[in-house]
Amino acid sequence: MQDTGTLQNHSHDFSGGASRKDNGDFTTDKRVLLLVAMAVVVGTGGALAAWALINLIALVSNAVWLFQISTEPLSFTTVARSPWMVAAPILGGLVIGLMARYGSEKIRGHGIPEAIEAILIGGSRMSPKVAVLKPLSSAISIGSGGPFGAEGPIIMTGGAIGSLFAQLFHLSAAERKTLLVAGAASGMTAIFGTPIAAVMLAVELLLFEWKPRSFIPVVVAACVSIIWRPMLIGSGALFPAHFEMALSWWSILFAVGLGIISGLQSGLLTTLLYRIEDAFEKLPIHWMWWPALGGLVVGLGGLIEPRALGVGYDIIADLLHSRISAGAVLAILLVKAGIWLVALSSGTSGGVLAPLLILGGALGWLVGLVLPGDPGFWALLGMAAMMGGTMRAPLTGTFFAVELTGDMNALVPLLAATVSAYAVTVLLLRRSILTEKIARRGQHITREYGIDPFELTRAADIMMSKVDTMPATIRLSEALAQMTERPDAHRFYPVVESDGRLVGMISRADALRWQNQPELGEQSLYDMISDSSIPVVHAEDTVGRVADVMIQADTGRVPVVEAQTGRLVGLITRKDLLRLRSAGNRAELERGAYLRSRS
Repeated sequence: MQDTGTLQNHSHDFSGGASRKDNGDFTTDKRVLLLVAMAVVVGTGGALAAWALINLIALVSNAVWLFQISTEPLSFTTVARSPWMVAAPILGGLVIGLMARYGSEKIRGHGIPEAIEAILIGGSRMSPKVAVLKPLSSAISIGSGGPFGAEGPIIMTGGAIGSLFAQLFHLSAAERKTLLVAGAASGMTAIFGTPIAAVMLAVELLLFEWKPRSFIPVVVAACVSIIWRPMLIGSGALFPAHFEMALSWWSILFAVGLGIISGLQSGLLTTLLYRIEDAFEKLPIHWMWWPALGGLVVGLGGLIEPRALGVGYDIIADLLHSRISAGAVLAILLVKAGIWLVALSSGTSGGVLAPLLILGGALGWLVGLVLPGDPGFWALLGMAAMMGGTMRAPLTGTFFAVELTGDMNALVPLLAATVSAYAVTVLLLRRSILTEKIARRGQHITREYGIDPFELTRAADIMMSKVDTMPATIRLSEALAQMTERPDAHRFYPVVESDGRLVGMISRADALRWQNQPELGEQSLYDMISDSSIPVVHAEDTVGRVADVMIQADTGRVPVVEAQTGRLVGLITRKDLLRLRSAGNRAELERGAYLRSRS
C-alpha cells in the first residue's frame, strides 16, 4: 500500500488526446492567411473561367443561329422563325445527353445543387472532368437556344477550379470547402459584376456556416475577380438603371404585396418543375434522351416567341427601361416559363438565375402597370423577390439587384419585396428549388444557422456535482465486493486520493477481469490503476470540448477536475449531453406568457 507522499508525487496524463484551445469569439487561427493567399489564385481562375464561358456561349450561339464565327453577344430578336429553330435545340439536347451519359452525369442540371452536394457529402472534392464538361455542355445548351443563364454553370465550374486547386495541397475538407466556394463566388462576380451578392450567395447557399476561416477567403476571391473583370468582360453595372421614385410608406406596402405575389409565383414554378421532372422519370426511355425531348419543347416555344430562347439579358434590360410592350412581356412570361420548366426538368445543363430574373421581372412589370411609378422599378423588385424567394436567399437577391443596376435608392423596397417572397416560399414549401433535387437523392439539408449550445454551455452547467467515488487506498478485494455485491453499485467509479485529487477510473469490466486474479486482492486500488491515463475536462470548458474528449477517448463519461489541483469536482456522461439538446428543443417549442395584466 502506498503512503500519501507517494500518491501525491504520482502524475497522470489527463489530456485525453484533445488539444485545449483558449476560449474566444472565433476558432480561426493564422492558417486563414494561407487560405487567403490561395483565394487570390482561385479568384483569378474563377474570373478567367467566367470570361471563357461567356465567349464560349457567344461562339456557339453565333455558329448555331447565324452560321458565323463570332464572340459577340447574340440577341434572338435577330433570329428568324424557321424549322431550324426547332431542330437546333433538339440537336443540342442530344449532344448534352451523350456528354452526360459517357462523360459525367454531374453536368446535368443547373449546377448549384451539385456544388452543394460536393460540399456536404463529397468532402468538397470535384473532378477535373466536371470542370471541363460543365461549361462546355452549358455553352452548347444555351447556345442552341436553351432558356438558361450562365451563373449556375460558372458556380459549378468556379467551384471545381477551387476544389481542384485545393486538392493539390494537404488541406482539410473544411478548407477545401472554403476554396470551392471562393471559386464559385469569383465566377459569379465576374459574370455579373456583383461581388457583395456573390459573397452573400456563398453565405446563404454554399458555406453552411459563417466563420472568419471561410468568409475572409471568399471575400478575397470575389474582390480579386472584380479587379480582373474590367480587363476581361467589362466594368460598371451590368444593367445600369436609376428610378426616380418618391418613396413613402405606401411604396413599402406595395413592395410587400409584390413580394407576396412573387413568392406565390415562385412556389408555383417550383411545384411545376418537380412534377414535370416526375413525368420524365416515368418515360420508358433512358435519361440520355430526355434533353433532346426538352429541346423539342424549347424549339416549339421559340416559334411562338423567339426572345424566350437563350440567356435573355436583353429582355432584362428592356424590362428595367420599359422598352417593351405589355403583349410581348406576357408572351415572354408564359413561353419562357413553359420551356424553362420542361428543359430544366429534362436534365439538360444551364443556370436558373437569369430565367428567374426574367420571369420575376416580367410579372413585376405587368403588375407595375397598375402601380404608381415606372413599371421598370416594379420589374426590378420582381426580379429580386423571385430570386430571393426561389433560392431562399433574400440578402443575395436584394444586393444582387442593387449591384446589377447601381441604384442604391431602391434598397429598402427591394429588401421588403425580397423578404416577403422569402417568407411566402418558406411557409408554403418545405424545400427550395435547389434543395428539393438533393432531397430526392436521399440527402436532407437544413438551411438554418444557430449558435451551437455545446459551444455556449460550460461543463459546470451540466455536470453531476455529487459523485460516488472510491478511495485510492482501498484494497482491491473491498473494491470488487462493492462493485459486484451491492445492488446500488455503479458501472464506473472515479478513484480519488484523500484530498479529492483524481487518480483514475475503475469500471465493472475491470472488476470482472480482476476477479479471476485473487492473488491481487491485497493490492491497493491505486496500485492497480496507477499506470492508466484518463481523459478529464475542467469546469470552465465548453460542452463542445467535453464531447470532443469523449469521442477521442472513446468513453461515455468524463470526470471534471480543478485545473490547478486535479481535485474531482464533477462527472459528465453522454446522457448529460443529450439533456442539453433536449433543453434546446424545449426553448424552441415550449411557449408561455410571463407578463400578464392584473385583474
